[in-house]
Amino acid sequence: MYYYKVVLLKSNAPCLVYESDKPISIGTLIQIPLKSHIKKAIILEETDKPSFETFAISEVLPYKFSQIQLSIAKFISQYYFSSLGEALSLFVPHRVGCCRETTPLINGIKNPTLTPPQQKAYKQIKSLDTSLLFGVTGAGKTEIFISLMADTISQGKSAIMLMPEISLTPQMQKRLESYFGDMVAIWHSKLSKKKKEQILDDIYSGKVRIVAGARSALFVPFEDIGLIIVDEEHDDSYKSMSNPRYHARDLAVYMGKKLGAKVLLASATPTPSSYHKYEVIQLKEPYIKTKKTYKFISGYEITDEMIRYIQANYQAHMQTLIFVPTRANFKYLYCSSCGKTHTCPYCSVGMALHRQDKLLKCHYCNYTQAIVQECSFCGASPLLSNRIGTQEAIEQIQSKIPSIKIQQFDKDSITTPNKLKKALKSFDDGDTDILLGTQMLSKGHDYANITLAIVTGMDYVLGLADYRARERAMSLLTQIAGRSGRAKEATILIQSQNQEFFASYLDDYEKFLLDELEFLKMANYPPYSYLARVLISHKDDKKAAKLTLDTATKLQTFEDIEIVGSGKAPIEKISNRYRYQILLKSHKRVDLLKALHSIYTPLSHLQIDIDPVDFS
Repeated sequence: MYYYKVVLLKSNAPCLVYESDKPISIGTLIQIPLKSHIKKAIILEETDKPSFETFAISEVLPYKFSQIQLSIAKFISQYYFSSLGEALSLFVPHRVGCCRETTPLINGIKNPTLTPPQQKAYKQIKSLDTSLLFGVTGAGKTEIFISLMADTISQGKSAIMLMPEISLTPQMQKRLESYFGDMVAIWHSKLSKKKKEQILDDIYSGKVRIVAGARSALFVPFEDIGLIIVDEEHDDSYKSMSNPRYHARDLAVYMGKKLGAKVLLASATPTPSSYHKYEVIQLKEPYIKTKKTYKFISGYEITDEMIRYIQANYQAHMQTLIFVPTRANFKYLYCSSCGKTHTCPYCSVGMALHRQDKLLKCHYCNYTQAIVQECSFCGASPLLSNRIGTQEAIEQIQSKIPSIKIQQFDKDSITTPNKLKKALKSFDDGDTDILLGTQMLSKGHDYANITLAIVTGMDYVLGLADYRARERAMSLLTQIAGRSGRAKEATILIQSQNQEFFASYLDDYEKFLLDELEFLKMANYPPYSYLARVLISHKDDKKAAKLTLDTATKLQTFEDIEIVGSGKAPIEKISNRYRYQILLKSHKRVDLLKALHSIYTPLSHLQIDIDPVDFS
């Protein structure tokens, strides 16, 4: 009889021991009886006969996780504080016994013609294991991606291309298929079970050699990954908000080193951390140079001036892009005179307005104060907190221009891949005059007839309770502006009182990165330190508060760990569970991980978010 330690998939349960009358390979997917259910599990290791009674494994399935998948899953489990079962659940296992074609596929693959700047960048990337392609919007980064993919396939290897959301896939799929045909598959969470099975059959057989899609595409069962591309590497949707709370960009870099694969990060607005860490290759000029005119306008909703610009663009039969910030859970007080947000004196981030409690609160350090009436920067009053949503903006525009056709473009209206394709096709065909939405607008869409972009609410973004508020605002503005003027002259209206800040970086994002790195260094934020967020929840508020206090007390014993703040979470209650948080900072990643592992157990009321990107 053989005895094995097994780990349950999608579970935070500890390892269990089961028996088998036949030997089973490590990593094999199996089915086991557990109470009155049959569960899927993975063979982790062989073990001695235990002192307790064991049950027999029900079935050995024809799938197996490779040693490299097991190794990476163990890293995810340890670094991102999840169970091994949760980490392994990210991966798709290999099919046992399937034959795969590994002969280099050279014939029939056409390469794009690169411009001299593209060719120079391509050669630089080829010489590096990990690099950052920093190219302005419209510079032709995709042509470089395709050239690198063609090289990878010609070597008999496979390529993965990550994109931040499924909003990128329709256009990218079309471009990739024009070069690689049915060797390309698009992978994301909204695929049907039947479509996923079809793609996996094609991966197992070797027919599909390129998978492009959202962060889950990183875990498809390729055996010979030679290239991983992370497009729009700055995008926060690469960070998972549930266990395991991994960051796909950072994990791609780790996997590249483990697999010996080339890793390319790319963005027109890279994060300061990536710019600081990796070799940078730049594309400074767009493929088609057009004139862009920037104009700063006042107001905090759809103004008459905006309507005049929209009307003129509509009459010229051109298209318009309008950005409205996502309606957040919290509002912030801002000055109607200078546009600055009221900030925490200890954290340099916006303080959230809690009208019910009649106070302002910093969601970093939990500092609170009474609601103020005067601006702490210029002394003007009163401070405002109103803001407008996408639906309100559409109603205001259509009340002034009834015949104009507007497509709402946010997560409330674009809920399926089909709705996404339909909305983008309508805009591409010229049947829609205005694309109006939230951050989804910035996700790499490329349309020639957008000659007017209106960016509202930038002062809200700039004043968010986040040490990265400046980066978020500048990146968002640059990305939205980059959607316009791709083939024709364009005007970009920026609704902001902070013209002095934004205007200095509009044509030089690298200058912003250098200035922002100086700010981050002075304030001791990443990449010059490491952050973690401890999340505590319980149905009993008193027990949650006590657990938070006990955890903070234990963490205080670690000398190299700074507790930035602790207390109730910004959203104090979700699903009838009271929520608290502790924000930690350290100069050394190892010290931070050591402290966190001292408080963590998978079955506790505590979750850990290492390298957090969201603090609400």
